[in-house]
Amino acid sequence: MNSQDQQAQQTAAVDPVDLLLDAALMHVVFDGWSEATFEAAVSESGLEPTLARALCPRGATDLALAYHRRGDQMMLARLADEDLSGLRFRDKIAAMVRFRLEASEDKEAVRRGVTLFAMPQHAAEGVKAIWGTCDAIWTALGDTSDDLNWYSKRATLSGVYSSTVLYWLGDDSPGHQATWEFLDRRIDNVMQFEKVKAGLRKNPLLKPLLAGPEWLSSQIKRPAERDDLPGRHRNG
Repeated sequence: MNSQDQQAQQTAAVDPVDLLLDAALMHVVFDGWSEATFEAAVSESGLEPTLARALCPRGATDLALAYHRRGDQMMLARLADEDLSGLRFRDKIAAMVRFRLEASEDKEAVRRGVTLFAMPQHAAEGVKAIWGTCDAIWTALGDTSDDLNWYSKRATLSGVYSSTVLYWLGDDSPGHQATWEFLDRRIDNVMQFEKVKAGLRKNPLLKPLLAGPEWLSSQIKRPAERDDLPGRHRNG
């Protein structure tokens, strides 16, 4: 096998979206997640333009989302190499958020992504991406809730994660120490709120008033996982 055949074989083994993304990251700092960045990535990746557009019909927006998913995968890969068993649960959450931010090697790419997903036409995708990150964190840490708590945990963590990302983007402290201290404060705020809620539930005077809302919340279930999506293997 000659060198050209070997190179072609190696290229075929790489996810073409990863090829586009790696090429795009060199241009994001100058042009953001824009059509100019996408066109440059297509040219430099060597992919056929029709294939690239089929893989990323929304161009650089799809690449920005791919970059976010790559960070989630890197976070989970780091978790597999770390031992968090000795940590309190709130510290495990903090560690996962830190892993996720440290997976974002290009801060400017993240900054440009925040700008992109702040635009009204892309805001829903941005919220979905953050929710996906927080769902990945809770799932990796063994969350088994299937009622309203499933939603409230992810919604609360989404707020913590989003505010921490914004703080991190402006943080120039050594090792981002100020960001990790900010993160700890946000998680402490959440834990204090949860303690207040638990105290209210135990108050005998409030139990009759809370009976209705608690019954209603118990009827809310987490979304069912679909097994009829393309690429899913169905047993039986």
